[in-house]
Amino acid sequence: MSDSYIIEVSSEAAGIVVRGPGGYRFFAASHRFSRLEGRIFRNAREAERAARRLASGALSLAS
Repeated sequence: MSDSYIIEVSSEAAGIVVRGPGGYRFFAASHRFSRLEGRIFRNAREAERAARRLASGALSLAS
C-alpha cells in the first residue's frame, strides 16, 4: 500500500493525501479544495469522495 496518493476531480488536481498517524492527511492543490486542508481520512478513497462532494457543492461545513 502506498504512502501517498494524488486526488483528482474531473481531471483537476484536488490535492494529495499522505499516510501518517491516524490515517491520510489531505494537502490541497488549489484554493477550491482548501476546506479539506489538513483533514485526516481513513483512506485515500474517502478523501477522494470528500473532494468530489466539495466540488459538486454537496459538502457541508459539518463534514
